[in-house]
Amino acid sequence: MGDDGGGRGCGTPRELQRLKQQAMEYYQENGVPRRLEELLNSTFYLQPTDVYGHLANCFSKLAKPPTICKILGKSVLDGLGLPTLQVEIFCTVQNFPKSICSVVIPTHFDVLENALPELVEAEEVERNQAVSTAMQWVNQSISEELQGMEPSSQAEVDLTLRTFFANKVQEEKERKELEKNLEKSMLSISMPLLPPAPPPPPSKKKPQKPGRKETLLEKPITPAEPAEPVLHGSMAIGAVSLAIAKTSAILGNRPLYLNIASLKYGQEAPVPLTLTVPLLMVSLMSCGKSSPGKLNLMKEVICIPHPGLTTKQGVEMLLEIQKQVNKTVDSLPPPKAETKKGHNGNKRGQQPLPSKMSHLGCLTISCDTIEQPLLLLQGICTSLELELGTNLHLAINCAGHELMDYSRGKYEVATGTYKNGAEMVDLYVELLNKYPSIIALIDPFRKEDSEHWDSIHNALGSRCHIIAGAASKSISKLLECGDVNSPKSNGRIMKHTNQTTVSDLVEITSLIDSKKHITILGSPDGEATDDSLVDLAVGLGVRFIKLGGLSRGEWVTKYNRLLTIEEELAENGALSPHEEHTFFYVNEEAEKALEAAATGELLEPTEPIFPTEVVEDSARM
Repeated sequence: MGDDGGGRGCGTPRELQRLKQQAMEYYQENGVPRRLEELLNSTFYLQPTDVYGHLANCFSKLAKPPTICKILGKSVLDGLGLPTLQVEIFCTVQNFPKSICSVVIPTHFDVLENALPELVEAEEVERNQAVSTAMQWVNQSISEELQGMEPSSQAEVDLTLRTFFANKVQEEKERKELEKNLEKSMLSISMPLLPPAPPPPPSKKKPQKPGRKETLLEKPITPAEPAEPVLHGSMAIGAVSLAIAKTSAILGNRPLYLNIASLKYGQEAPVPLTLTVPLLMVSLMSCGKSSPGKLNLMKEVICIPHPGLTTKQGVEMLLEIQKQVNKTVDSLPPPKAETKKGHNGNKRGQQPLPSKMSHLGCLTISCDTIEQPLLLLQGICTSLELELGTNLHLAINCAGHELMDYSRGKYEVATGTYKNGAEMVDLYVELLNKYPSIIALIDPFRKEDSEHWDSIHNALGSRCHIIAGAASKSISKLLECGDVNSPKSNGRIMKHTNQTTVSDLVEITSLIDSKKHITILGSPDGEATDDSLVDLAVGLGVRFIKLGGLSRGEWVTKYNRLLTIEEELAENGALSPHEEHTFFYVNEEAEKALEAAATGELLEPTEPIFPTEVVEDSARM
């Protein structure tokens, strides 16, 4: 073969022989002759119609596993038109770079309703900085550090991400300490030493008259704890971790929820693996602080279909209820016009709107009393031949942290109506006695009011889930301290935000399960149309999934994904039925018994409480 031929010039016969020898060694090192012989023999016996398609499939199985070659972060808009982070994963597949998937993670910022313009502007700046920093982390350091790693190595990837984040936290800490020291040095230089201030003059307070008693003051409330600091860019960690899990699922040709389930259960997973679709928590109405009526207490009135219903049946039932709620609210008379003094019974500074669609995907309606939204639901259920407490149950998101009036030290449950912690406990007990179909209270108090969390747990924990949502620590803090029972509750709402990795979600749900508590996977306020959250909920085996209302594209997309997963599991015979609602009331003695059981000592099982028993007991009262 000469140099003028179509192939590469081989030179002299000796050089040709050397190349043949190198080729033979190369192919033998990689097992090519043996593999080819086996493949050709099996192909001959199978005699597939598409010979080359069969060979391509066989060769693809022999290829090296895909590895990460690039991670791309960019800013996209969430369901409210606000910036958030999208992460796209590129892998080297059979020697070529290929885009595998992308995910969008919501920010941790709450939606500010009726907030002052300066607060909205300040949060907008914070949000932009958080997303911008996250993009920088992803496109530079994280992409470089994960390059060459296999997406199937989730634990290794998450460990790398955790280490990277810990270094960033340390860098931020050192930066703040340096700034603080510089400020101190500048102040010491610029400010002269001043003599100490003279002592204040003695008080001229008149002595108390005989027989007059001091006014009894209520116990002062605990000041609000500062919000947990969130490092700008931290959302890059959670987004990349989830994107890697999704990439591994796609490359393995299986759904994400099965990939998550294999991470959680590992070798302990039963064969065949069966999964339960989480029970729905659907927001139907909002009568909270931002609603036009007097009522503040019910930020969300949430419906929970009976566990015996499929997800499809539950969605269809709740859609019909929602339709009737819309009709009823639309048929209400218009609100009264404002008087000359500017008062019409509504909250100060708000327009008297009868209803509007909230960012949660449910109607914000005008109510003045606690009973109004519940009686409205009761009437609608009766007209549809449904029974509260049988066909469906209720949960109330009280949003206690939003109700506190710090000038009075009390909760403003309705405009002008204030109650202290003990009175709030009595209110909740009375509410559940009257409406036993309520099986969950979310954030009945601020997280700082631990005494009242203890009281309500002791009073209602045997017949109602006491859930910590906003009152709960972040997932990273819960894992750090290992205490999922502060404040006193029997359930947590977990949200996948910031630096939470998939491995963190696996770990925290396992910890909560071990404490006999329930896990609710919730969606942050500013959601996008990414439906990965649903796969996480199914794979992690959480009890409830809280997605908002049955409106708005970012919520409906997730409900559609849940319906699809239920169909897939049913078709594959892998769908487990739901258990009935039960409440494991764990008091101090039971907690000690659980600890004793963990050390191998004997333990009497905690007696579960069923909602039907509560309804029957209430009927006898």
